[in-house]
Amino acid sequence: MNSVSILHILWSALRIGLAVYIGLCLLMFIFQSHYVYFPSREILATPAAVALPFEAVMLTANGGQRLATRHERIATWFVPASSARGTVLVCHGNGGNIGDRLHIIQRFHELGLNVFIFDYRGYGQSQGAPSEKRTYEDALAAWNYLTRERRLPPDRIIVCGRSLGGAVAAWLADKQKPAGLILESTFTSLPDIGARVYWYLPVRLLCRYRYPTIEYIQYLDCPVLVAHSREDEMIPFAHARKLFEAAPEPKVFTELTGGHNDGEGFTETSYHQALDEFLTRYLGDLKRAIANSASSKV
Repeated sequence: MNSVSILHILWSALRIGLAVYIGLCLLMFIFQSHYVYFPSREILATPAAVALPFEAVMLTANGGQRLATRHERIATWFVPASSARGTVLVCHGNGGNIGDRLHIIQRFHELGLNVFIFDYRGYGQSQGAPSEKRTYEDALAAWNYLTRERRLPPDRIIVCGRSLGGAVAAWLADKQKPAGLILESTFTSLPDIGARVYWYLPVRLLCRYRYPTIEYIQYLDCPVLVAHSREDEMIPFAHARKLFEAAPEPKVFTELTGGHNDGEGFTETSYHQALDEFLTRYLGDLKRAIANSASSKV
């Protein structure tokens, strides 16, 4: 085989490889939402399954008012606590739906909080399809419902977000002024995660979804609690440290255990205690809230 033939084979192989690589880039760019959102429609359980009364509320996607037929609907649950010291607005992660988050509802309910949790568009019974802009709009609709319809004061509302929901929660806390922000297992930005997972592709150039948590968090005007596990295999622990360093005071950092999904329950006593201390500092003591509630009924 002469040198011309070898060069021809190499050039053909290079062109095929380049075509495959460009094809992969196009697939990621066009079908990007399938790499970001993993919704499920079926609601497997409601708070009633764990003996918690709740109110199912349908909001509109354009500001949180009651259902208007010309707008897409957002499904939510409001789970009241009998001696609430405040309310937590929960922004869940990118998979499943609110029916998979009963452990989160129970956790905050035990800590003396009303719980308000919603599904992004395209998740559960919420209509439409998700996008970065729409997830922000959905969180704002939930906030507006709490502050406008239920007339809850912002300084009695904690915003909590997990994983991708942490970016949504940070965006909301930057736009509003809640009593505090809780970030669980959250990334600095989606391109930072994508570049790590798909290191062989120019993810930062291709990424249409940004979710820049670290940009939102540095301008906050509320206390922040950052929680993360060193064993998280999806979002490196370093992301949490960067978020914590970027956040203004006052702020708290607490370590979790387990993998990204294994630790979603966060049942360890140390985390429960860290949450209680954070809530007590910025919403008041749970025992005092119970005592005040009991005295008001006498």
